[in-house]
Amino acid sequence: MTWSTGLPAFAAGLLISVVTAPVGVSGAVFLLPVQISVLSVPSPAVTPTNLLFNVVAGPGALLRHHRAGSLRGPLTRLLVVGTVPGVIIGAVIRVFAVPGPRVFRLLIAALLLPLGLWLLLRTLRPAPARATRRPSPRSTTSLALAVGMVGGIYGIGGGSLLGPVLVGRGAPVTTVAPAALAATFITSVVGAVTYALLSLAAAGDVAPDWLLGLTCGAGGLVGGYLGARLQPHLPETALRILLGTLAVGVGTLYAVQILR
Repeated sequence: MTWSTGLPAFAAGLLISVVTAPVGVSGAVFLLPVQISVLSVPSPAVTPTNLLFNVVAGPGALLRHHRAGSLRGPLTRLLVVGTVPGVIIGAVIRVFAVPGPRVFRLLIAALLLPLGLWLLLRTLRPAPARATRRPSPRSTTSLALAVGMVGGIYGIGGGSLLGPVLVGRGAPVTTVAPAALAATFITSVVGAVTYALLSLAAAGDVAPDWLLGLTCGAGGLVGGYLGARLQPHLPETALRILLGTLAVGVGTLYAVQILR
């Protein structure tokens, strides 16, 4: 890897994480198209490389949340219980079934575009106050399992999917963000190890691009800490708007790629 590749990789990881960490999104869903289109990472190695980014970048934001005491709580455990087995299943599917990227882009666009718009409208034009039924532990773990599988297949942490759904169901961003980041980190460790083991038995570019993943992750490590440090200074309304905007942005990005 040359400086012409390393500097953009570090900068992309840093900038993406600064923006996404305050709402519990690792940024891997934004980094994926950068790796494919700008850094030319081959498939399926792009998936474990993205997971490696999460592993390296995650401790920055998690350290800040740990110091603030916001990692404690049942939500983190519920998400981890679902995402860990999900990412293993997803990795096996990715290596041996190889779903096309078009299906992934269609799935992300169809889910995040309406979800992000709904979250923005609900925040900017709140409905009359009424009791909000938060998801049950079983439904939360089931959601995490499904998101873990998607993360294992396509190399995203899952915060970009978990965050809008949980916040839209009534959970505060300040609770969801650290739990989603913690689940993303643990799941990414398991996913990266799974891909490394599968690379011993499968042909092709299955193992991560270690140097590129570490470089992107180093930028994300710094950016994640800065983003998590920024979170307490942002009101809940601003965090909801940021999360909704990110969801719409990701959905639009992948919708445009489908239409090309």
